[in-house]
Amino acid sequence: MTKAIGRALVYVAFFALLLFVPAGTADWWRAWVLLGILLVARIASTIAVQLANPGLLRERSGVPLHAGQPLVDKVLVVGVMAGFAALPAVAGLDRFRWHVLPTPAPVVSGLGLVLFTAGWWIVALTLRTNAFAVTVVRHQKERHHALVDTGVYRIVRHPMYAGMVLVMAGLGLWLGSYLAALVALLPVSILVVRIGFEERFLLGTLPGYAEYTSRVRARLIPGVW
Repeated sequence: MTKAIGRALVYVAFFALLLFVPAGTADWWRAWVLLGILLVARIASTIAVQLANPGLLRERSGVPLHAGQPLVDKVLVVGVMAGFAALPAVAGLDRFRWHVLPTPAPVVSGLGLVLFTAGWWIVALTLRTNAFAVTVVRHQKERHHALVDTGVYRIVRHPMYAGMVLVMAGLGLWLGSYLAALVALLPVSILVVRIGFEERFLLGTLPGYAEYTSRVRARLIPGVW
């Protein structure tokens, strides 16, 4: 548990660098609010997962690449991570240097903070529900991989991705950068591609997944897709 919380602190510290170095200043109260929420979300989800699925923390603590992971998924996961890491940097550059687009209105920025917070909450619920929610696409034989169709998985088939979409969309809006919100379309697009690959993989390896897709029609957004 201590190591997991330590990793959460390192994650938030790295995120702070991605915000303040491109911005050229730490005098950015919106960024500090964002970091505070991120810190609480990461630590709270770590504790929740430790209580519900302690083995999952160990699985997610390593490098997000695995020997049994298909090559295409290695490319996709690196693309998503790089795209996500670019968002705070773009927001800092745009807010303090570039000024490419007008600053979002306060109500729009407030909505961004709501989306960011809700997204991390959904991610935490996903990790608490699914003991097999690792960062790589692979059949986890050594962990007796089984279908999970309860909790948030009764609403969409990929709730963690749904949460991350909200996080990425809300980040730029709260930080006052429409440009960062638009750049979020890149990692979101890669996530959509990964969903297609992941579902083909699971249909061929995970018993019951085909029947599950017939019951839960939405992949990412209920009533839309």
